Amino acid sequence: MTADRSLPSAPDRPTLAAGLVAGAAGALTFAIAATVFAYHSSNHDEAVYLTQAAMLLSGQLELHAGALADAFHPWFFVQDGGRLYPKYTPVPAAMYAVSMALLGEPRATLAVVAAGNAFLVYLLGSMAFDRRVGVVAAALFAASPLALVTGSTFLPYAPTTFLNLCFAVAYLRGVRDRSLSAAGVAGVAVGLAFFARPYTAVLFASPFILHALVGVLSSLRKVEFRRRPRLPGPVRRHGLTALLGTLFVGITLAYNLRLTGSPLTFPYQAFAPMDGPGFGERRILGHSADYTPGIALETNAYALWFLATRWVTAGPLGTLLALGGSGLSVRRWSRSERGDRERDFERTAGLLLAGVALAVVVGNLFFWGTHNLLATFSDPTDGLVSGFGPFYHFDLLVPFSIFGGVAAVAGWRSLPRLRRRLEAVTTARAARTVVVVAVAAALLVGGIAAVTAVSTPLDRNAEHAEKYEVAYEPVESESFDDALVFLPTPYGEWQNHPFQALRNEPGFDGEVVYALDRDPGEDFAVLDAYPNRTAYRYAYRGEWTPDANRHVSPKLEPIEVRRGSTLSAGTTVGVPERVERARVRLEVEGAAGGDRAGYVVDDPGDSVAVDWVFDADTARLAGDPDSTVPVGDGDDVVVLTVTLVDPAGSTFTYRQEVTVRTDGDRVETVWPPERSVCPLVTECGNEGTYLPDDAEAHPEWVVFEVDAETDGE
Repeated sequence: MTADRSLPSAPDRPTLAAGLVAGAAGALTFAIAATVFAYHSSNHDEAVYLTQAAMLLSGQLELHAGALADAFHPWFFVQDGGRLYPKYTPVPAAMYAVSMALLGEPRATLAVVAAGNAFLVYLLGSMAFDRRVGVVAAALFAASPLALVTGSTFLPYAPTTFLNLCFAVAYLRGVRDRSLSAAGVAGVAVGLAFFARPYTAVLFASPFILHALVGVLSSLRKVEFRRRPRLPGPVRRHGLTALLGTLFVGITLAYNLRLTGSPLTFPYQAFAPMDGPGFGERRILGHSADYTPGIALETNAYALWFLATRWVTAGPLGTLLALGGSGLSVRRWSRSERGDRERDFERTAGLLLAGVALAVVVGNLFFWGTHNLLATFSDPTDGLVSGFGPFYHFDLLVPFSIFGGVAAVAGWRSLPRLRRRLEAVTTARAARTVVVVAVAAALLVGGIAAVTAVSTPLDRNAEHAEKYEVAYEPVESESFDDALVFLPTPYGEWQNHPFQALRNEPGFDGEVVYALDRDPGEDFAVLDAYPNRTAYRYAYRGEWTPDANRHVSPKLEPIEVRRGSTLSAGTTVGVPERVERARVRLEVEGAAGGDRAGYVVDDPGDSVAVDWVFDADTARLAGDPDSTVPVGDGDDVVVLTVTLVDPAGSTFTYRQEVTVRTDGDRVETVWPPERSVCPLVTECGNEGTYLPDDAEAHPEWVVFEVDAETDGE
């Protein structure tokens, strides 16, 4: 297995094959990213990295939103007064920013990273074993569901593995060839990996660090101190790696100081101080858990089981292949004599790979992230793990793939011996037939298992893509020019959670500015800040949930601010047969005194028309002129409801909510109002959002027309 380990200067067939595998991995990743994840995934961290990439291209480490920070607050950004900065470090985002700057398409980085990871696995497998093992390992890595699915999203796991693989290849190259330059590359790579994801980088690098320490101490013992002693090669090489790696640790600490004010406080700690490694109480936002060693063992055991059975190439077959390759490697190492430099290097490289596997498995016990991936511990189809796999164990794909390659190549090389044994008991033709059939069957079974393993999470994510396509349709159909769009807040007051495709430019000055639809005063503050933009309200009918099969019916509605001393409004609603009366009510939402005006319309016919008016002091109904509703100084929501009642007591309510602001003798309103239609209840939120342009959204008799005029503009 060592005859062709050295990497040639000119490409040979294995190297060309590895190049083809890498190219295919990059192309397939780009295709998945552009189709299945065209609107990004259900993991809303993607928008954090893409926003951060845009910030870097604008020369910014943070956003400055001033008094509007609450309206512009992106998901997983720390808010410090009017300053907003991401909880993640900028290395993955910088990688995405490169292709954004050069090609205008960040998905190109995903393709390059996927191709790079596959080729680096080839190089690593070639150095640890041989080039054929490297080619097969590259294919196993590239075809794994974890690499294909997670690597097609704007998440940090594949890019960090790319940096870790650069480190591993350069480190081993430095050891094998005694290359100082390779050791320098290793230091830069591990430093960048630390800057990207410190804990992940430390876990991956820990066996290499241990090997370096042993090498340095061993070489120092052999030094004979003379007048002008020279540092041994291992000391110089590993020292350079450590120096450059430590330099990036310093850069990381400087970044922390710049953003959080303390070099030892990472941005993720500023966002959620109890979200780091360790046991005990862990907390992020409203989610918390008492993370004990027992829970750590249980959740990580499930995660490893899901990885082994669902997220490596061919699922359980791929895992068995990796275990078989590990056993073959151990047997080979135990039989090889020490002192053979080539065999010693092979043993060292293989043991370091095994060390990576051990470090990743043990290290993740101390981090509660895996616990959060599993909504139901034993259910691989529930929670983030269902769509993206146990991505905190992403680096395990490297030893899985390489040891799987060892077993596959060993099996291929055993075929001539198998044929000779068969020829001893049967004819040569029959022996060849048996071998060919066995190989074909193995390839067929493995291929089916591999396709099945990949297709399941892709299908699951494709369902989310369909949901997002429906939700974004009115936005994509509109040609915006200097627009302001208010967005709903289904998961709380966060931008890009869930609407990742609707992101602001870093200066909040793009062709479209997105703001959260919040309280009246806060919405007016945004409108005041952008007086010359065309404003819209994005809304939907239904409930937004993580369930990919629960779609919403969206609408994009132009809105404007109407100003005057008085606003006269008219509302006309449709009435079905068998309605015996209609109750009309006008009130100010949340008014302390509970003041309201109202009247009843008996036998309303096929429609009810309501005229109402309000000024800076009061709101009143034309049908109840003696009753007025006080309108406070400042910002309010005036609510008009028309409730239809049938003889059985069932109701159907038309509800409109008008955002108003009063100042002295003037009144301002956001028009048209938010409208909803609610069976059986008088308030139903997004479930009843009125869709005037969707004929199938409501019964034929539902009509909800509004108009308004202002006096004294």
